[in-house]
Order: sequence, then structure tokens, then C-alpha cells
Amino acid sequence: MKVSVLLPAAGSGERIGRGPKAFLQVGGKTLLDWALEGFAWAHERVVALPPGRNLDVPGVKTVLGGPTRQQSVFNLLQAATGEMVLVHDVARPFVVSSAVERLLDAVRASGAATLAVPVPDTLVQEQEGQYGAVIPREHHRLVQTPQGFRREVLWNAHQKALAEGLEFTDDAQLVRWQGHPVALVEGDRRMFKITYPEDLLLAEGLAKVWNS
Repeated sequence: MKVSVLLPAAGSGERIGRGPKAFLQVGGKTLLDWALEGFAWAHERVVALPPGRNLDVPGVKTVLGGPTRQQSVFNLLQAATGEMVLVHDVARPFVVSSAVERLLDAVRASGAATLAVPVPDTLVQEQEGQYGAVIPREHHRLVQTPQGFRREVLWNAHQKALAEGLEFTDDAQLVRWQGHPVALVEGDRRMFKITYPEDLLLAEGLAKVWNS
């Protein structure tokens, strides 16, 4: 089954405040470079870029990103040709191959799946700045990417969301909204998302040992 990897890389990186996040450097490479290398095995890689940005990497397709993540993924899907698509946050530069293999197996079996990891810390409700009720963490997961789908499953969900004017924060939510079950697959904590400035320090440390 042909696999297309979709990389929405058009975000502004507002929380870090250093320009488009995909072009931040970690270990001498941009976050986008890391992601492209992590999926070098894929039949097809498609990147959504912000306006005014270009990418000249042999074998990599590019599309113009949208103002939201969902719209960028819609544009990516239009350009994708694989029967299976993986949608991955470029802000997760470290791609663990064993986790991706588990995901691919789940998508082949069920049509939709996402990586996820257990919640390691005590989880509580915030009540006006105070420590509120404890939420049983064994029933909760932190969702990661890539998220994988049979292309037609994700494409149909995106089309319906567009028609109804609905926005979702990730593609697994969108597919589940359409009534399609999404399998949870064991992820890997090294595939953390760079969101805040301090995350870049953690990523620099991991980059030093990654290739070894």
C-alpha cells in the first residue's frame, strides 16, 4: 500500500516567538529537515509551506498552507496520491521508526489510528487557581503524531467538515466525529512536540545522541 506522509509546516510558531516553527534549527538542522529525514522511506512526502517560503528537496512535493492546520492538511490531501496517509507535526522532529511501524499496522487493520502515550503525572482539575478533583490518569492518553488513515477516510471527513464550517485540532478528532473509530497505538516519549522555548533545549540535548 502506497504511503504519503503529509507535513503541515505553515504554522507561525507564535508561542515560541521566533518565526515559523518548521524552520527553527535543532542540532544544526531545521525541524522540517528532521521530519523529512524521519520519513525518507515513504513513497511520497508532501509539505504545506507558509506564503513566501520555498523548499527545494528532490522528490518532495509542496503546497501552499492554509491559515489553520486543518486547511493545510486539506491542501496536502488534495496533492497526495497514496492509499494511506500519515499526518505528522513538523514540531515533532524525532521520528521513532518502531512506533511508526506499529501505527502502519494499525491503519492497515482498522483504517484510522494515532500514536498516544500514557499520562505520567497526577492529573487534576483546576478550580479557580486551586488544586481540584483528581482525574484518574489511567483512562487518559496524550495524543502524538503521526496519525494514520486510509486516504479516502480522511478525505471524506475533511470534505464534510469544510461543508459544515467545523474546525478540529487534529485529524483523529475529525475522523472520529464522522463516526469512524480511531485506534490508539503505543507511541514514544521521544516524539515530543516542541511548543515552548524550553522544549528547544530538550530537543538540542536529544539531537546530540540521536544519530548514535
